[in-house]
Amino acid sequence: MKVRIPTPLRSYTEQQAVVDAGGSTIDEVLHDLDRQFPGLRFRVVDEQGRLRRHMKIFVNEEAERDLSTSVDATDEIVLMQALSGG
Repeated sequence: MKVRIPTPLRSYTEQQAVVDAGGSTIDEVLHDLDRQFPGLRFRVVDEQGRLRRHMKIFVNEEAERDLSTSVDATDEIVLMQALSGG
């Protein structure tokens, strides 16, 4: 399936905005992304295996916070990172 990567995380994907990943759940997809692009999962998921507060995941334009949500090979996943400044 296609996974859209936010600009701040593209340093992990060799600047690729869209990458392919496999898995039957969001968590499996994140593990596959980390296998291909080491360190990427840790930027999305914390030490307790929860989605980081500043991250959002959309599956076919529907926001998901549950990493055990099932996904299909035809789904599009978008990782989105909130930006803050001060």
